Amino acid sequence: MSDIAQSVKQQADIVRVIGEYVRLKKAGAQNYSGLCPFHKEKSPSFSVHAVRQFYHCFGCGVSGDVFSFVGKIENVGFPEAIRIVAQKCGIALPKREYNSPEEARESRQRGKLLELHEQATAWFEEQLRLPEGAVAREYLSGRGLTPEAIGRFRIGFAPDNFNALRERLQGSADVEMLRLSGLFSFKQQEDGSSGSIYSRFRKRITFPIANESGRIIAFTARALDSGDKAGPKYMNSPETPLYSKGQVLFNLDKAKQTIRQHDFAILVEGQMDCISVYLAGVQNVLATSGTAFTEQQVNLLKRFTSKVVVNFDPDTAGANAAEKSIVLLTEEGFEIKVVTLEGGLDPDRYIREKGAPAYIAALRSARRQQDYLIDRARQLFPGRNSESKVKALNFLLPHIRRMPSRLTRDEFAADAAQKLGIDSAVLREELKQAAARRREKVVSPTSGVSQVEKILLRGFCGESGHPVFDTLAAALESEPAQFEGLTVRTALESLLHRGSAQPLESISEGRSRALLAQVLLEETDPVTEQEAQFALENLRLQFLEGRQRALRAAISEAERKGDWGLLTALTAEKLSIDRELRAVGAG
Repeated sequence: MSDIAQSVKQQADIVRVIGEYVRLKKAGAQNYSGLCPFHKEKSPSFSVHAVRQFYHCFGCGVSGDVFSFVGKIENVGFPEAIRIVAQKCGIALPKREYNSPEEARESRQRGKLLELHEQATAWFEEQLRLPEGAVAREYLSGRGLTPEAIGRFRIGFAPDNFNALRERLQGSADVEMLRLSGLFSFKQQEDGSSGSIYSRFRKRITFPIANESGRIIAFTARALDSGDKAGPKYMNSPETPLYSKGQVLFNLDKAKQTIRQHDFAILVEGQMDCISVYLAGVQNVLATSGTAFTEQQVNLLKRFTSKVVVNFDPDTAGANAAEKSIVLLTEEGFEIKVVTLEGGLDPDRYIREKGAPAYIAALRSARRQQDYLIDRARQLFPGRNSESKVKALNFLLPHIRRMPSRLTRDEFAADAAQKLGIDSAVLREELKQAAARRREKVVSPTSGVSQVEKILLRGFCGESGHPVFDTLAAALESEPAQFEGLTVRTALESLLHRGSAQPLESISEGRSRALLAQVLLEETDPVTEQEAQFALENLRLQFLEGRQRALRAAISEAERKGDWGLLTALTAEKLSIDRELRAVGAG
């Protein structure tokens, strides 16, 4: 596995791979920076070094190579991280090996579940074309979907049959795997055990949900009948090893490239809204699939853009969902606009009734989040009396405080005060302490580190057997006293004994790791033998001068006490040090 990993790592471009998850900007000759995906931050503290192929966050301290990044962000083990990196970079891998039977079992299970979902999708598509799918086809046609559009989103039909899908799939997997897929329900036996399984989706139009790579992992299914017997209007797949609804954005696989190109995303509620907007030519659109927007979805979206246009349904539920989404997006530093379509229409119906050009015009007139929220406060508390004003103010204050920029907060507060008829001084006083708490100070982690220490850190990052590393290592092991008192002493010890570990990964102490990362990000060239010799000579010089000062003090103390034997020994050592310092021109 180590040979495979090394081969993939040599061919992979860490900037390209991480750039699929984090929006990186050039920050120097070889460095890139962005917002860290592993903790909340408003100012970029996450850096990637293109030449040395490592990343480090000065905010939370995480660091490593391309495999550790992918493993952490995708929550997968090392072998799977290698596979993902290889796939992203188009690198062929030999037949896969696993570290444990459990790892092999989980990989086979995931592969089988993906296979079952692909087969189910194809079967649903097939059923839509059969006579029994006529009602579903008529419904989709009425929603403005052409056969080409239906095929593009792989929309299908689940017939009113309890067993047909099971019969189609049972040759591909055992009953336990079918149950695990989420495609089936089962009856509980009297003894508490699960009985026979049957199709979860029946007499419903099926909308496949894909992961970021375009693989089908779940479904949303819309009922064709209404009434209590038909069940909920929309039914989603349950949580499975493939699917967690709070961590998936519908249409991300199709929209991600356009989102990057235009640097903003449009966020709608349901699949039909999303599909209609996409087919109208606005392809940077995503849907929450009718679920509440989650922090995981925000973090997923942040990998592609920091600008969002929210276009939820205008009803009460949609307005509440929009408000909650604005909260999450604001906390992550997004630039937010909100579209409220005239006539109380949702995006799908608006496009069907007024056309794509009208919808695009509505997007262009999207309001800033503060304007939307002020209007919402006035709608919720319409009176002009003091009680309504207090309620409106209490509604707006949490939103104002969340604004990351003081200028934006002040502007929001001034607008709110003017439109609500409130003394702006009241708002300013409420915001004063919150503004102070939000100030962020960035202190350079390399403050106080000398040029000699920087050379030592870089040199110890080399491999054993290289002349520079071996020279520095021999000095540290044979004359450790010369390294005492260095800010980087702990880091040097860790690097010396790291074995095959990556330099940053070998250091556990946070400040030492930050020091090394900063030095490596600043310096791109490897340490030369001349630089190493310069560092060791300066280290020796500093040690001798320090020892000389200590001997002078010890000699004075020995003279005071009349300890002539000690005085003789100390004087002899000082004379030796004086001679060595004169030889290098420092005495």
